[in-house]
Amino acid sequence: MLTVVPETVAARYEYVGQAAASRSVEVRSQVTGIIVARPYAEGTDVEKGTLLFRIDPTTYEAAYRSAQARLANADRTLARLKPLLAARAVAQKDVDDAQQGLDQAQAAADQTKKDYEDTFVRAEISGRAGRAQLELGARVTGSGDLLTTVEQVDPIYVNFSPSDEDLLALRRDIADGRLLMPPAPRALAVRVTLADGSLLPAAGELNFADLALQPATGTLQLRAQLKNPQHVLLPGQFVRVRLLGLKRPSAILIPQRAVQQGLTGAFVYVVGDSDKVAARNVVATSWDAGSWLIEQGLQVGDRVVVDGVQKVAPGQPARPVAYRPAADAPSGAQDSTLIAPPAAQLRIRSRP
Repeated sequence: MLTVVPETVAARYEYVGQAAASRSVEVRSQVTGIIVARPYAEGTDVEKGTLLFRIDPTTYEAAYRSAQARLANADRTLARLKPLLAARAVAQKDVDDAQQGLDQAQAAADQTKKDYEDTFVRAEISGRAGRAQLELGARVTGSGDLLTTVEQVDPIYVNFSPSDEDLLALRRDIADGRLLMPPAPRALAVRVTLADGSLLPAAGELNFADLALQPATGTLQLRAQLKNPQHVLLPGQFVRVRLLGLKRPSAILIPQRAVQQGLTGAFVYVVGDSDKVAARNVVATSWDAGSWLIEQGLQVGDRVVVDGVQKVAPGQPARPVAYRPAADAPSGAQDSTLIAPPAAQLRIRSRP
């Protein structure tokens, strides 16, 4: 049997989450024209400033050269008039008009220069460039045409949404002292489990909580940020998110095989002061590493039958026998926070 001893254990809160790029930028052209080059390879990582598309620059380059010529001519005109104004050979209005012409020529040169530079469509962020939406030779009509998308996946976000019921229970447990939060100002850490059961190497942390519940689902959107240097996680991938750092004080844990299922729910066999067996209804809320967390039904000092439950019955006398806790969990799956102290653990053998 096992003598119930309270422990402080890690609380288990786990949710389904979905990965999303931490930054996603749509690549669009600010000018119109024919796509004459696409230097990048689809689905590869690109650095900020990498050339992705080239729009035919012929018209824009000619307009830029023409604007530069007008700018140079306006500059020369103003330079000739300024000395004449000092000698009162021209009116002030002539100089003012020449200055205005220079300013307008400068503005035109700046605009045409920008248009020419916009024929080089570059990545605005570092990330993974997606599939090209327009091929070579296609005509771009302006910013309304999506060329491709660049997504940053390191770091990566994982979005998950606890229900209103979960949030209320969480707040209630914190207020009642049944749940301990990590010390401030530490952010709540998360661990991500992939679809094949493997863990993402690095833990992440929460970096966003929405201000209101989603009306359609009654859930609160939370977001965690995780390092993803090997791009193990991809946008859209479903994972399981477990909150870390939450502790349950005075928790009661018993091996999984000690909990039986009857017509009225879960129950365990306990041994009273006279070494007689009795059935006790319990509420088991979560299971981890071979142990059940018992919320109701057991108290400190209760002696629970672990082995030999198929040989005992209520009212039957029993003789306790010590046992090794290693038998409760497979090798490599034990967690010291989820196993009762060895001194409190005993087997039970029915008396003949």
